[in-house]
Amino acid sequence: MTNPYQKHIFKNGLRLVTVPMKNTQAVTVLVLVGTGSKYETKEINGISHFLEHMFFKGTKKRPTPLAVSLELDMVGGEYNAFTDQEQTGYWAKVDAKHINLAIDWVADIFLNSKLNNKDIEKEKGVIIEEINMYLDEPRRYVGNLFNQLLYGDQPAGWDIAGTKENVKNIKRNNFINYFKNHYASLNTVIVIAGKIDNVKKTVNDIKIKFNKINTKKPQNRARVNCFQDKPRLLISYKKTDQTHLCLGVRSYNIFYKDIYVLSIISSILSGGFSSRIWINIREKRGLAYYVKASNYSDLDEGCFLTHAGINNNKVEEAIKEILNQYRLIKNKKVSIKELRKAKDHIKGRAILGLESSDDLASFYGNQELFENKILTLDEKLAKIEAVTVEDVQRVAKDIFRPEKLNLALIGPFKDKKKFQNLLDL
Repeated sequence: MTNPYQKHIFKNGLRLVTVPMKNTQAVTVLVLVGTGSKYETKEINGISHFLEHMFFKGTKKRPTPLAVSLELDMVGGEYNAFTDQEQTGYWAKVDAKHINLAIDWVADIFLNSKLNNKDIEKEKGVIIEEINMYLDEPRRYVGNLFNQLLYGDQPAGWDIAGTKENVKNIKRNNFINYFKNHYASLNTVIVIAGKIDNVKKTVNDIKIKFNKINTKKPQNRARVNCFQDKPRLLISYKKTDQTHLCLGVRSYNIFYKDIYVLSIISSILSGGFSSRIWINIREKRGLAYYVKASNYSDLDEGCFLTHAGINNNKVEEAIKEILNQYRLIKNKKVSIKELRKAKDHIKGRAILGLESSDDLASFYGNQELFENKILTLDEKLAKIEAVTVEDVQRVAKDIFRPEKLNLALIGPFKDKKKFQNLLDL
């Protein structure tokens, strides 16, 4: 099961992880940089995401959006980028015969994008429409509201896409300064996963292609303020046919010793169609079409939440039942059989989730970027295997507490009091 990998650190601090895979003809080149919306100021909130868009608008070698996309399209490649709160990524996945093209392409857009004024002005309209799209998708937007509820007016609580006003006001000079201050060798990780015929040559190709990367020390982010001493509620009134909500608690950051226990709790509550929350919310009561409980952990903090779309007339019933499931797992020990099921579910999902080169690249890249160390899948599963029944109850008692509760909700409601009164564990 273990994938052999090699880590290479160049003199400028740039890190490269190579992960050869058997039984595949594909290869993925992924570049991750340790910056995102948490690294922004209020005036330029949204610039990380905007800059990601601009990397596809042209370089000296590939001067137009068409030129950027054409070569990879011609060989049937897949390529894209993403922006999160703490990372931004650019990737290309191709037939391994075209690995040199993928490396050259990713390096070119990452280092040589023109950031043309005309393209910037044109893209503002695109991003504003993207923001409008999110606002019209309550199932997705309620997650933004949950972050806002948790963190308030600080970078962790702002939307990754920024505000429409900010998007309109961002100038080319803002991009230049942000790129210089946040894109650097020391916070960049490259992962190449898949069919790699010649690792030594691949390492040398990366060294050459990225030799002009900025070596300035990147700027740090502001540490997140996570203080909370009572339940919090945020309701966004909207005439919807279904209420969308996130109901959860604060948990742990990625470095915390009990991070693997949270995976077990997530699996017990929401690991498949036989899990506790699915059975009790959807199958027994018919309250929701979609319902999912998950833990999300970042560098400073984390949250465990249940995300669901609920019949407008049964929202209170659903909230009560979700909270009831939180109470049950902290007040009564899980059985050895249920713990075994959760561990096997996690193992099976993890193996299936790492079948492709792009998923494997993300698995290794995220660990190296955020933790500066890598555990193989076998090593991670060993930590899952070590979790005990006592660990599950201990952690559940720690996180499922009333003062840590948060509820964000989008639906046709204006009365906050009735929901506030429900928030107790």
